[in-house]
Amino acid sequence: KETQSPSLGKDRADTVIIGGGCVGVSLAYHLAKAGLKDVVLLEKSELTAGSTWHAAGLTTYFHPGINLKKIHSYSINLYEKLEEETGQAVGFHQPGSIRIASTPTRVDEFKYQMTRAGWHPTEQYLITPEKVQELFPLLNMDMVLAGLYNPGDGHIDPYSLTMALAAGARKCGAQLNYPVQVTNLNSRSDGTWEVETPLGIIRAKRIVNTAGFWAREIGKMIGLQHPLIPVHHQYVVTSTIPEVKALKTELPVIRDLEGSYYLRQERDGLLFGPYESEEKMKLQDSWVTNGVPPGFGKELFESDLDRIMEHIEAAMEMVPVLKNADIINTIAGPITYSPDILPMVGPHQGVRNYWVAIGFGYGIIHAGGIGKYLSDWILEGEPPFDLIELDPNRYGKWTTTEYTAAKARESYGFNNIVGYPKEERFAGRPTERTSGLYDLLKSKCSMGFHAGWEQPHWFYKPEDETGYKPSFRRTNWFDPVGREYKQVMEKVGVIDLSPFGKFKVKGTDSVKLLDHLFANVVPKVGSTNISHMLTPRGKVYAELTVSQLYPGEFMLVTGSGSELHDLRWIEEEVTRGDYKVEIENMTDEMGVLGVAGPYARQILQKLTSEDLSDGSFKFLQSRHLKLSDIAVTAIRISYTGELGWELYHRKEDSVALYSAIMEAGQKEGIDNFGTYALNALRLEKGFRAWGAEMNCDTNPLEAGLEYFVKINKPADFTGKQALKQIKEKGLKRRLVYLTLETDNVDPEGNESVWHNGKVIGNTTSGSFSYSAQQSLAFAYVPTELSKVGQKLEVELLGKNYPATVIEEPLVLTEPTRMRLQRKGESPKI
Repeated sequence: KETQSPSLGKDRADTVIIGGGCVGVSLAYHLAKAGLKDVVLLEKSELTAGSTWHAAGLTTYFHPGINLKKIHSYSINLYEKLEEETGQAVGFHQPGSIRIASTPTRVDEFKYQMTRAGWHPTEQYLITPEKVQELFPLLNMDMVLAGLYNPGDGHIDPYSLTMALAAGARKCGAQLNYPVQVTNLNSRSDGTWEVETPLGIIRAKRIVNTAGFWAREIGKMIGLQHPLIPVHHQYVVTSTIPEVKALKTELPVIRDLEGSYYLRQERDGLLFGPYESEEKMKLQDSWVTNGVPPGFGKELFESDLDRIMEHIEAAMEMVPVLKNADIINTIAGPITYSPDILPMVGPHQGVRNYWVAIGFGYGIIHAGGIGKYLSDWILEGEPPFDLIELDPNRYGKWTTTEYTAAKARESYGFNNIVGYPKEERFAGRPTERTSGLYDLLKSKCSMGFHAGWEQPHWFYKPEDETGYKPSFRRTNWFDPVGREYKQVMEKVGVIDLSPFGKFKVKGTDSVKLLDHLFANVVPKVGSTNISHMLTPRGKVYAELTVSQLYPGEFMLVTGSGSELHDLRWIEEEVTRGDYKVEIENMTDEMGVLGVAGPYARQILQKLTSEDLSDGSFKFLQSRHLKLSDIAVTAIRISYTGELGWELYHRKEDSVALYSAIMEAGQKEGIDNFGTYALNALRLEKGFRAWGAEMNCDTNPLEAGLEYFVKINKPADFTGKQALKQIKEKGLKRRLVYLTLETDNVDPEGNESVWHNGKVIGNTTSGSFSYSAQQSLAFAYVPTELSKVGQKLEVELLGKNYPATVIEEPLVLTEPTRMRLQRKGESPKI
């Protein structure tokens, strides 16, 4: 064990990393290795104190999400080479791992995960019970229907891993100082930080909070409440088991999903760790209210086998040799959970040069990849790939301590729950973030959770099977969504769009700022357009609707999940370019109603003296008006692609506005619709969605967004030079529009696309088309396979379905139909 006498060594640093667990040390290693000078890590006791030293150290290529697979993959590749590079043994075992399916639903889930993994380089196989038994001969095979097998998975010794990364970091010039406690943080007007310690002050260009379950304390120093909570996690180690000792090769790691535990070989015995249900699991909530006890470092909690007894019994049933084994050790230690179990990684909105890598429920497998990811982002000014699911700014003022505790309980208990598409989790809901219509609508529909908001997914009628009934196939919402689709296409529908992120930007430099931020031109006063913020490398960082309401005063609108993600990017640009503007986040104060369908104009006209005719209020125009004496900002735009308006108003007016519109539309048969119908409508019109068809992994040209990108506009917008190069080089892949011949299942995005027996691309989103009566999807495929008429296949639940590239859109938008009519053509819808 190394002892170190505390010293600061220097009083200035480029980056100060606070916390010496495996994540912080990995970041120090990657920054120093990439050549960054003056990297200083401060640890208050010793490296690995906290959650790292007692972790079970599991490593897996598997992740149910998409982008995190890349993080897992990088970590494993790094850990394989670390010993050779640093001369430090890391105790890395790679016997593979098998997730066990013991119900037909689990087999469906494995098939669902196979199509999501198919277009990634990682090896993953759906294997038969015979193969499972061959790989793990000690299983009770009565319960096994299939296995999901990842060769190369295994486990690593967390202490040795951290020490190897530390050795590598020092070799490249990073300073790792401990024991040095950070006592205070002061931000200076130039964006730099003063980091106070008992040994003096370090001035830093940026700070990164990697403090594990102390991360809340670090956040509090600068007025942030990070939504984190420590949970008690236990694992059990047995003495030698003769049947294990007799094996020639190490057993793969097993994850028994119904039993909710992991199990691996530990020397000649077994180690297993359960995730108990939300009723039984234990939070260390006193640390949230009173702070972590000052001296806590390499301590453990008292173990409590009663709490995990049903899992121990499940394990003995699945692996019968456990029945005669002695438990020699029970480890019960703190792990930090965020509300949704995913870590928070990246720069924080509202504070300059403050970065976080906190909330790791699985810190060992994430450490390598996150160290690299953050290091790249810090050095290059943009994320190397899209990981919005880890954005610390996905949380906000609505993430209270009560919410965090309720969600952490649920997330811990749901560790091995079936991961359905369109999953909803109900703990801690609703938050304080409800739209003005929530109380009016909550009993009439199935609500979905969007960045703290409740938003109707689909509405009930008396004959419907109501409630949340998740499935891998078509389920109870399929027909009702068809009914809402028809409502909007044939009559008129109303949708609550209040969760949109909404910002006001005004000031002398507002036009100049937006011209630099967006690839589209700045809209004139009274006009609206769709604009994209690109990264320096020409990726699509965000898509917003931009309206110039008054000279120099703009309203920017983005999707609910991107609110603070986009605001941070804009604010950073304002600081960097020293623009004279004011930005106000209006998201919580402002409600939004969408009204769309052939009768939309007729109904709204009854409520206002303003002329809403096509000649007077054109598509993509915005103006202030009164509807039934309520002040609204109306934009003639609709994500349905039908005739429609978005009506922005004060949240307290939502009920009155909604009631007036519903009342006025009685004769026309007005009704509600939700976001599922909206998705089906936008897909038929060929509208892209940010986070699906475009994000930080895609450029706007391959995504088919040329119309919105004015590459020749005079302003040198961010990403312009990169786009010119991309255009010059030509595209390797393109977004195509597919129809599919399926049965009782529809694409939803991230499925493998096949051609000639090989995976060649992936879908980005999909849905049933209620007009064509078949499935529809967007997908990325190589340019040479992107022509209209090209035959491909899409893998859904273990089966490849025929797909055809078609011309988009499937359904013409209302403005296009009107334009063609004026030319004397009679367009087919």
